[in-house]
Amino acid sequence: MGQAWGFGRYGGPEVQEFFDRPDPVPGRGEVLIRVDVAGVNPLDHLLRSGVVDGLDGGRPFPRVLGMEAAGTVLALGEDVNGLELGDAVFGFALTGGGTYAETTVLSAPNTARIPEGLSATVAATLPVAGTTAVDVLDQLSLPAGATVLVNGVGGGVGLAVARLAVGRELRVIGTGSTGKREHAEAIGVRFIDYTAEDVAAAARELVPDGFDGIVDLAGGTSLRRVAPLAQDPRDVIAVGDMSVTDLGGRFVERRVDRENLERSARLALEGLLAPVITAVHPLSDAPAALATVENGHTSGKVVIKVA
Repeated sequence: MGQAWGFGRYGGPEVQEFFDRPDPVPGRGEVLIRVDVAGVNPLDHLLRSGVVDGLDGGRPFPRVLGMEAAGTVLALGEDVNGLELGDAVFGFALTGGGTYAETTVLSAPNTARIPEGLSATVAATLPVAGTTAVDVLDQLSLPAGATVLVNGVGGGVGLAVARLAVGRELRVIGTGSTGKREHAEAIGVRFIDYTAEDVAAAARELVPDGFDGIVDLAGGTSLRRVAPLAQDPRDVIAVGDMSVTDLGGRFVERRVDRENLERSARLALEGLLAPVITAVHPLSDAPAALATVENGHTSGKVVIKVA
């Protein structure tokens, strides 16, 4: 038996609970891991709220929270290739196993070995934020010297996008609240505080001819305010708001396979995708870790250190 933190029904934070569960048995195409570190993401509370379907693997309640983790392989299911017992790995729990737990199962095709020199803490941040950053910038495919607006730069994904964009020699403008300024500016972002100034007016002043690309992480009204700042609406890519297509833009095309995980890990080793980790919580403090992300009060990436 091992401890896990999850939810007994769909709802808000009130449905969350700690519980004990037997080690999951890895099914076909799965690996059982001892979790060292789990990443915390906005998707976690969206899944708990029941507004996102199809990622629970049909598992019964109570369900474990969390989508990404790094740890050590304890057992292999059938038809697992490229991974061995004892491997240090990181990846996605795409079949509903959750990651806020002492042990869990990861989808083997969406899991990769942690390369030597990369910590489990950093690796645990890459499945969501790291691969998303790679995907959006690959999709934009901007040349060095181009300008990109990261709308909502302060979170884990936003800072990963900004870091990678700076490494690609792009000029990066980012929007966020006051508390997100320090980390954004530290990696070379020209920051616009949406609580203190008109974002559209400030952005037009900085880039009068319009942006070569816009990466939106805020969605809603904020997306609609910045979308017209792009030279071409097709170069507006949203990560969370699929209504971007109504504006002529595109939704991010996600690649969550082993190849993209390995690529993200190499970029992290090279310092081009170094995550900004602002909080490390023990599993016993998982409620506070998720609450910080759910309330939008965090800058950078929050992780839960389990082992």
